[in-house]
Amino acid sequence: MATHNLLLLPGDGIGPEVATEVEKVAAWFGKAGIATFNTEKDLVGGAAYDAHKAAITDAAMARAQGADAVLFGAVGGPQWANVPYHARPEAGLLRLRKDMQLFANLRPAICYPALASASSLKPEIIEGLDIMIVRELTGGVYFGEPKEIVTLENGEQRAVDTQVYTTHEIERIARVAFDLARVRRNKVTSTEKHNVMRSGVLWKKVVTELHARDYKDVTLEHHLADACGMQLVRWPKQYDVIVCDNLFGDMLSDVAAMLTGSLGMLPSASLGAPDPATGKRKALYEPVHGSAPDIAGKGLANPLAMICSFGMALRYSFGLADAADLLDKAVAAVLADGVRTADIAAKGQNAVGTADMGDAVVKALSKAAH
Repeated sequence: MATHNLLLLPGDGIGPEVATEVEKVAAWFGKAGIATFNTEKDLVGGAAYDAHKAAITDAAMARAQGADAVLFGAVGGPQWANVPYHARPEAGLLRLRKDMQLFANLRPAICYPALASASSLKPEIIEGLDIMIVRELTGGVYFGEPKEIVTLENGEQRAVDTQVYTTHEIERIARVAFDLARVRRNKVTSTEKHNVMRSGVLWKKVVTELHARDYKDVTLEHHLADACGMQLVRWPKQYDVIVCDNLFGDMLSDVAAMLTGSLGMLPSASLGAPDPATGKRKALYEPVHGSAPDIAGKGLANPLAMICSFGMALRYSFGLADAADLLDKAVAAVLADGVRTADIAAKGQNAVGTADMGDAVVKALSKAAH
């Protein structure tokens, strides 16, 4: 039985609560003889700041670099609103992404049949939805220089953020999208704003040339990012894999997330480049939802996004596709049985707590395995 090293960074707010449910699921796979997970824990975000005056320590970063995968909960909360900017809770996540060179963010938006009515859109629009947004994560306007606020001679202030992309950065994220499409429905939609941004001109050119050179078997289309946002709400099932830069990926993935009815349902993966010797990628997995400080500590949080993030780790880091399929099946079964946390419960429907939902998934795993 294979053994894998997993680093848990529960973080703040509801992060520790949903992380506990992942530990239950990981333990089940060990007891079932499928895989063993050596799990370490460390602090990140506000919890790390309280203990060490830093959003993540060098020791925690070293553990992250050495793990087979990192599972991240959530960071932030009002109690850290006034900490120094460099030590704000979100800085821990940004350092993980930067130091581990996690350039590819995968955010699936899947509508489980049992939850079609939870979306704000008509059921026929989102029933059967299964799209993957591939967001470039380490370049673009979030990291470009100069990034500054300066005072002008007349006393006004001027803020500058710089959108920067190179051919290499665009090509490597596009390859991730094309490779994913080949094992899905074989279609990639590339989004940018080439009509007003020079970086968009380069993005479209590089993606088009890569497609012609190496991926002619995959259907490629180009959508302006704002039009893509509109189409995601109008008819999202036209999409399979959407590839976009850091800024547009941030926005479009949140739009896609809410199509499914709840941020509490959606996982994500952030991947680095394959190691030339081993083929393994550094990877961090996290739920899309935030720290939800308003319900933290109350046992109300939906742990399914965190559990499904572990499922992505099974698939992309541990090479356990069958185990990932088993977990997906268990989550779908739990939802089909009508088990709901408050965020996805219909009006008047009884809602279970965080631990009960985790227990239900473990029970469904046992049933699905036999």
